[in-house]
Amino acid sequence: MDDSEINSTDINLGGMVLKLEKKIERLTLLLRLDGELDMHTASMVRQAIDIEIEKRGIRTVILNFQNVRFVDSSGLGVILGRYKKLLPMGGKLKITNAPPHIYKIMELSGLPKIINFYMDEAHAYEEGRGA
Repeated sequence: MDDSEINSTDINLGGMVLKLEKKIERLTLLLRLDGELDMHTASMVRQAIDIEIEKRGIRTVILNFQNVRFVDSSGLGVILGRYKKLLPMGGKLKITNAPPHIYKIMELSGLPKIINFYMDEAHAYEEGRGA
């Protein structure tokens, strides 16, 4: 039985476009971002994740940053806020495919000290399935 669901959303706010592709499989939400995660798009990303956590009981959120060109402090706030939301539920937030310039911003903010980063989606999914 296939219990996964995939859909795509474009956030277009005054010329700022961020495309979100969501894939839900069991209690895991994979969110592929394409564009800029900044003060113009951060609240919509926050809302997209929170709806799935509340509606479906999502416990693992995987954010794929492969096609993200820019992240500002608002974007970092969304990441940290979702991490803090999932933590008391026993959940996890994972980041995959962060380009070097995006990883550097996240590293300067200290995110890799608390959030696991993975080279690709397969590794993010695999961690936690084994034992």
